[in-house]
Amino acid sequence: MVPDHTLLLECYSPLARQWESFYTGSVRKVSSAPSVLDAQCPSRLVLDRIADKWTALIIQILARGTMRYAALQREIGDISQKMLTQTLRSLERDGLVQRTVHPVVPPKVEYSLTRLGRTLIEPLHGLCRWSEKHLAELQANRARAKQAVVE
Repeated sequence: MVPDHTLLLECYSPLARQWESFYTGSVRKVSSAPSVLDAQCPSRLVLDRIADKWTALIIQILARGTMRYAALQREIGDISQKMLTQTLRSLERDGLVQRTVHPVVPPKVEYSLTRLGRTLIEPLHGLCRWSEKHLAELQANRARAKQAVVE
């Protein structure tokens, strides 16, 4: 039986797409794993979400435990209500953060990491520590580059 090739996976590596364009008919096509290097791969949307500054900070803060909206905003400091709300909604939609509404007056809403969200703690913690560790070196490089432009 010849496989049906009308349904394609959303992202092939460029090589797999080239291969597919050359072969048709009874040749079995092999799909590749998602690749953020492929411009058409939806994994780029995931990378965009988790590489966002606000996401990294929210994950780091929620790693300590469940928090209310105002407490999150205080911990982050310089985030607007609009940006915090948008980021929390995106994280909730992606299944990384759980929003719990308690039926009390006034309403009590809490945010916590889901099981999937907790898998981001270690990689994002490493990224945050890297940025702290190399801050002085990065700032020195920027100052040298700025000085070179002036001269």
